[in-house]
Amino acid sequence: MSIKYQKIENLKISEKLLSFINNDLLKDTDISPTKFWSSFDKVVHDLSPRNRELIQIREKLQKKIDNWHLDKKGKEFKIIEYKKFLKEIGYLKDEGPDFKIETNNIDLEISQVAGPQLVVPIMNARYALNAANARWVSLYDSLYGTNIIESDEGGSERYDPLRGQEVIRYVREFFDRYIPIDGTSWKNIAGLKVKDKDLIIFKDDYEYNLKNKNKFIGYRGESNNPSAIILKNNNLHFEIIINPRAFSAAHDIAGISDVIIESAVSTICDNEDSVAAVDADDKIVCYKNWLGLMKGDLKVQFEKNGKNLERKLNPDRSYISKDGKGLKLHGRSLLLIRNVGHLMTNPSIILKDGSEVPEGIMDAFITVTAALNDVKKKRNSRKGSIYIVKPKMHGPEETAFTDLIFSKVEEVLGLEKYTCKIGIMDEERRTSSNLKECIRSLKNRVFFINTGFLDRTGDEMHTSMEAGPMIKKGDMKSSKWITAYENNNVDVGLKCGFFGKAQIGKGMWAMPDKMKEMMIEKVSHLKAGANCAWVPSPTAASLHALHYHQINIFDEQKKILNREQAELDDLLSIPIADRTNWSVEEINKEISNSAQTLLGYVVRWIDQGIGCSKVPDINNIGLMEDRATLRISSQHIANWIHHGITTKIQVVEIMKEMAKIVDKQNVDDKNYTKMSDNYEGSLAFKTACDLIFEGRAQPSGYTEPLLHLNRLKKKNKLNLN
Repeated sequence: MSIKYQKIENLKISEKLLSFINNDLLKDTDISPTKFWSSFDKVVHDLSPRNRELIQIREKLQKKIDNWHLDKKGKEFKIIEYKKFLKEIGYLKDEGPDFKIETNNIDLEISQVAGPQLVVPIMNARYALNAANARWVSLYDSLYGTNIIESDEGGSERYDPLRGQEVIRYVREFFDRYIPIDGTSWKNIAGLKVKDKDLIIFKDDYEYNLKNKNKFIGYRGESNNPSAIILKNNNLHFEIIINPRAFSAAHDIAGISDVIIESAVSTICDNEDSVAAVDADDKIVCYKNWLGLMKGDLKVQFEKNGKNLERKLNPDRSYISKDGKGLKLHGRSLLLIRNVGHLMTNPSIILKDGSEVPEGIMDAFITVTAALNDVKKKRNSRKGSIYIVKPKMHGPEETAFTDLIFSKVEEVLGLEKYTCKIGIMDEERRTSSNLKECIRSLKNRVFFINTGFLDRTGDEMHTSMEAGPMIKKGDMKSSKWITAYENNNVDVGLKCGFFGKAQIGKGMWAMPDKMKEMMIEKVSHLKAGANCAWVPSPTAASLHALHYHQINIFDEQKKILNREQAELDDLLSIPIADRTNWSVEEINKEISNSAQTLLGYVVRWIDQGIGCSKVPDINNIGLMEDRATLRISSQHIANWIHHGITTKIQVVEIMKEMAKIVDKQNVDDKNYTKMSDNYEGSLAFKTACDLIFEGRAQPSGYTEPLLHLNRLKKKNKLNLN
């Protein structure tokens, strides 16, 4: 199906995108279609050559690094020689003097409130609304519905009273540790009321207070018979719901029916790794949803259990302060928008030379224009800022280019300079090696840096492809470079003035069904100094929020400020295997694990346009997969083929066997097309193989070019049929 274009200025614009921008996006703004398109035309033609040049620089640097490793093959690797070489070619930059970021008008959710951060595909309106509303989540429901509480009815739809009691006990014991009562336990209380600006907890004829009375901040209802009590700890809130008539309070003498926990403090609405948006139709869905969030009018109707339901944005939460005054707390997660990186182009707009528009520039203009609605209303950002997360930037030149893009967008849209705040995804090797200078180039905009283990590993392997065979994927997490990478991100951020001003983030918990394990392991992100960390669901956000009550992040960051900074030598160490005499069984098991999840993700991407999903691994454990996981798997197998650990023939056989397993895992999906019925005819199977066998030739090892190419082929085929 060919795209219908209309010519405006020096541009050919998809008629559908043109209609959306002129009739929806620019509505309620002061920007006329004529001004928008004439300005966009000038800026995009001015910036596109630099965009292309930066991609060419990536390729030239990679070729030089490949040749260096080939020249040194068989010789001892010396880090001093390697660093000298990287500086000579401009990969490593000289580090300038110390400085502090100067970003202003930052919301408290970024600067002062540490907590979970959701990442949600903006292409799915219902998911996006769920994430925005996940600022407040039932802790009782989250505990009851996950493997944290164990009981005979754990997987049953039937309510288990004993399991319910275990949930209540868990919460009361948590309160005893972090919001203790002076003289008794939360497990013993008979009721709650407010008297003389204090929370009174009573049992029998005795009255008690919190050990720290300042943790009580307000209530709802009557002071002597409240319907809710609001508590605050480490800048995060709990809402204790009191409703003796509720089913969940039947066995609770205090009449507590639920505890609502402040959960997803911020949410990244993602246009990038978690969506499959390849043309104007797809991009319009993304842009419309973001526009609806920024206007506050996004709604979704759907059916569940035979009922017609509607989902929309939650209002703010109103209370009475303990001083008797009106009190409001933000009812929704602070929404950030992740644009795409500098690499990809999109057929939605064609430039005067016949090339496709750089998708990152298009994203910048359209997502910021949508956010003009919030700059006026200040429902999302109370400070009038627009938060853009920018991924896949390689080094300071590319972060500086991002600054230039948003400076131009602000000029065109009449925004005050530096209204657009930028989050740096520290997920590429050249960025983490030059992080201080990357931050310097955005010192007036940066609000966030975040480590991305999977993309960073994919880039590590692609950059050092010629250095030798890589260690197993599972061993990457204990390698020298990853420890230095994670520490360096925090060290540099704090030294550049992020403390109390900007977010330092950590990566995703990938197993949404393994919440008990998450509660054990993910607390390490806080101990490492991260004041936000990624979670895959509202439930995970509510549970991970408990960690932020246990640990005061800002106290941890003060300690970290005094430690020795991570070493660049460690950061640049290459994870080459010391031994490669693995057994055939070991090798095939490693490849099978990668191939299975790779196929499970690609088949949904290509055939159904699903950009992020829970893909069962070879052990049937559901893992949240996106393009970052795909990048690491494809690059790892490509590396092992290149260095003779395995062969293309063997990998093809494994891919076919894993395709059968993936087909079985998707047997209940009525929209699924089996790959094993016709390997040659399955575009999804072919794409998955191409990602491996053409992996070395892909720019920076990215998967987007092949995924986009083949998804477009699939969409055209579906439209023809």
